[in-house]
Amino acid sequence: MKYGISELSIVPIRIEKNGASAMCSQLLYGEYFKVVEYKKNRSRIRTIPDGCEGWVENRQIRPLSKKDFLALKNLKRTKLCADLVSFIEGENHLTPIVLGSKLNGLRLLNHSFDGDIVRFSVKKKALSTLALSYLNAPYLNGGKTPFGIDAPGLIQMVYRLYGKELPRTIVGQSKEGEVLSFIEESVQGDLAFFDNSEGKLIHVGIMLEDHHIIHAYGKVRIDRIDHTGIFNREEKRYTHQLRMIKKIV
Repeated sequence: MKYGISELSIVPIRIEKNGASAMCSQLLYGEYFKVVEYKKNRSRIRTIPDGCEGWVENRQIRPLSKKDFLALKNLKRTKLCADLVSFIEGENHLTPIVLGSKLNGLRLLNHSFDGDIVRFSVKKKALSTLALSYLNAPYLNGGKTPFGIDAPGLIQMVYRLYGKELPRTIVGQSKEGEVLSFIEESVQGDLAFFDNSEGKLIHVGIMLEDHHIIHAYGKVRIDRIDHTGIFNREEKRYTHQLRMIKKIV
């Protein structure tokens, strides 16, 4: 198998081949990939278009021909599920899918979908509205759904729903766009990046109005932000040190 697609709602992508290994990301329904290394029970894949690599169980993925893979890759517009939870109808069964799942492979999988499809916006303020769809989602390392999500996963999914695909990692996302000189220049939808005492990027969030930020920290939450970083009212301290703010769109 050289190419594949997810026909399940959520499939874990693990860092190591071991099934107990930590998750680095997830495959949502309709996401497709290249197979980098094929083994009897598990395969190392590279997701398209973000290039995330990790291991998945072969029983949880479906092979794609090169022709079908290229057809999906070359599509000009991606169709996405707009519902928090919806259902795909197959032969004598229903499969639940979540917000941001890809629907371009329905015909290839012989499935149908009657739910709402994302209407992409050209207004940047739509990013903050989209981010609120994930408010209170629990933090899950490697997650990217309303039922568990991490910091870069939140960024990736919100921007996907806006119509722009971003890398899966904080470092990858930090290489996009242009740096703003001052926090006062930022508008809702810009990205704020945070580092530790060693200068390593460790966190990212989406700027909102009036010096607030939405980010995944324990859960997807809204906090105050200033030139120092994120101030958590509950903990009464700065939890993250601001490194830079970037305009992506």
